[in-house]
Amino acid sequence: MNKGQAAEQQAANYLSKQGLHLVEQNYHCRRGEIDLICKQGDTWVFVEVKYRKSLSHGGAAAAVDQHKMHRILLSAQHYLQQKNLNQFDTAMRFDVVAIQEQAPYLEWFQNAFGE
Repeated sequence: MNKGQAAEQQAANYLSKQGLHLVEQNYHCRRGEIDLICKQGDTWVFVEVKYRKSLSHGGAAAAVDQHKMHRILLSAQHYLQQKNLNQFDTAMRFDVVAIQEQAPYLEWFQNAFGE
């Protein structure tokens, strides 16, 4: 298992302990990829996991830029369409789990895209 996969598994375990239910991991479509898809109650939670060894260049959370957010949003729309869900009537949010070897080790940013 590489460091990225290990980080995704660590994030999935952490979110599970916080009450989220993992529905799918590493969802791929032509629009992009979503690391973790979870449910929290009736809300679909699309999670980007970022791992960085150090805090240089802003750390893990800083790696999620506007372009990455847009690709995740398009991928989430595709996922919802595949599940016959309407994105406008479906409760959803976009979270980021940032994992880095330097403190703080794991940070969970809920509603990170401000949707």
